[in-house]
Amino acid sequence: MWQPNKLEQERLDKAERLAEAGVALYPARAQRSHRIAEAVAAFLAGEASQQAVEVTLLGRIRRLNSKGKLSFAHIEDESGRVQLFLRVNSLGAEVYERVRRKLIDVDDFVEARGEMMRTRTGEVSVHVRQLRLLAKSLSPLPVIKEQRLDDGSLVEYGEFKDTEMRYRQRYADLAVNKPVRDVFVKRARAITALRNFLDAEGMLEVETPILQPLYGGAAARPFTTHHNQLHQDLYLRISFELYLKRLLVGGYDAVYEIGRDFRNEGVSYKHNTEFTMLEFYKAYIDYKGVMDITERMYAYVAEQVVGSAQIAYQGNAIDLSPPWQRLSIREAVLAQLDFDYMDYPDSESLFAYLQSRGMAEGLDAQDTWGRMIVEHLLGSFIEPQLVQPTIIKDYPRDMSPFAKRLGSAGTNDEKEQRYIDSHTERFEFFIAGMEMGNAFTELNDPRDQQARFVEMKRLYADEADETAPLDEDYLKAMRYGMPPNGGFGGGVDRLVMLLTDQVSIRDVLLYPHLRAPALTEGDLRGQFMLDAAMRELEYQLDVSLGKKHKLGLLLPKHGVGVEFRMENALPGALPQLQRLRRAFAGELVVMTEASFYRVGDELQELDLAKFWAELPWLALQKSAKA
Repeated sequence: MWQPNKLEQERLDKAERLAEAGVALYPARAQRSHRIAEAVAAFLAGEASQQAVEVTLLGRIRRLNSKGKLSFAHIEDESGRVQLFLRVNSLGAEVYERVRRKLIDVDDFVEARGEMMRTRTGEVSVHVRQLRLLAKSLSPLPVIKEQRLDDGSLVEYGEFKDTEMRYRQRYADLAVNKPVRDVFVKRARAITALRNFLDAEGMLEVETPILQPLYGGAAARPFTTHHNQLHQDLYLRISFELYLKRLLVGGYDAVYEIGRDFRNEGVSYKHNTEFTMLEFYKAYIDYKGVMDITERMYAYVAEQVVGSAQIAYQGNAIDLSPPWQRLSIREAVLAQLDFDYMDYPDSESLFAYLQSRGMAEGLDAQDTWGRMIVEHLLGSFIEPQLVQPTIIKDYPRDMSPFAKRLGSAGTNDEKEQRYIDSHTERFEFFIAGMEMGNAFTELNDPRDQQARFVEMKRLYADEADETAPLDEDYLKAMRYGMPPNGGFGGGVDRLVMLLTDQVSIRDVLLYPHLRAPALTEGDLRGQFMLDAAMRELEYQLDVSLGKKHKLGLLLPKHGVGVEFRMENALPGALPQLQRLRRAFAGELVVMTEASFYRVGDELQELDLAKFWAELPWLALQKSAKA
């Protein structure tokens, strides 16, 4: 229940006084002749001819300064801000008195009618002759103050700089921070540009189910729900892929979808549990054709959103113009790490070699050969260096269950034949050190696809919650005949991060996923401090510990928990975990599938029976295995 503070009570009292005077606090209708930017433009266009511009503007009062019989205010709408020139002789004593006594106040929405003018100081303004309240603000918006430094730069400060609070009260964040509003305008433009580009390519936009009886198309843990009437478990989709490719079987040449995916995994500066994806599938092209489309699409979207294919991201000048650099993953490893991984054709020999070079930190000896290459070598050592747009192609088969093999052409070179047999026509592309998307020459042989499903189940049996079940209906669709095709999946949120120069995915989501708010004010202060420290450490942790560990930060009252799926990765992770513990001077507990450990100078295993009594503050959401 809302308990008004002093300022809010003052506004309630003002609202009552207005109501007693017969003023409608929340009228249902308003009329507008111009948006503010349009009104200013119309005045400037006719100023030389002294043509009068009558306007009716609607917006929120952002500043108000009364000086006896003359007052100045600024109102703002989505298009901009303009000054209101308010005089008692123009408004009338009754209405002007409401302004002077601030019964109509900062944060209120108003309708202002009058004539555009320029004040003695030269500021474009509206000489207001009628002023009407549209909505009374009962809670003051957070105050953001600006200060001009000696070097001419402008800094902001005030009571609303806590990142977590801004996310939780996004409505207030948008109201007081125009740069935040601008981010989401650019987001909308980016999505419109994607649609326009794909429509022009002859692709059909479609919609596929969000609730699915089987999950598939990616290696990820799904959210599960239950349909009461059907007595059926359902899953929030983790990918559109299998439903979209069924449509190619049905006779469409090219389809795409822009929508939400959901993955029940950890969050970071570049991961959110709910995110926007673009996927398209086009018949009769291979992954080289998809590369060409990708390069042209990203350059086009940048031009539409920021006006150029040359963008700036975190101090780096990035050119999205085609063509992009294209390397096989084998070539990238050879160039960056100075060895050919085909000299180590299985996981045991590759792991031993990486150990000998001191490059096995955070790596699990039980990982598959392909995972060691893609998630460890590429993810840890190469990806952060890929600032300019780069396509990395030809991925190991055990990491690419829906991609065609490289080819069947024979060769007398045994190592090269092993390479051809063990790799696929798949690529990922990277910009500013981030993976931006994934694409294949899609596998359309139902026999090979079924064998791949079985192989994936065998290789990743210990990760059953992330390995999709066998989709018999998809295989049935393939048996009717699927044309050769190329497919693409790219994260829209990361594209928007790139175009708006944002480091965190949360800053391009209107309502990012957040921890439950049932924390005291003191707890929240600790949370903000932890989040600030974590932003410095998340990237290093994500890279050095490997994506396969799925780090999930669990915030309790006095500490933090980190979940590891791989217990034997803990010793190698200890230095990073100790850095994390020092970052916020709290308790750090590691949860694996079997045990709990406290991080100190060493890893101290905790007795599970005593754990909850000893640390009653730790609110962990335990996995089924734990």
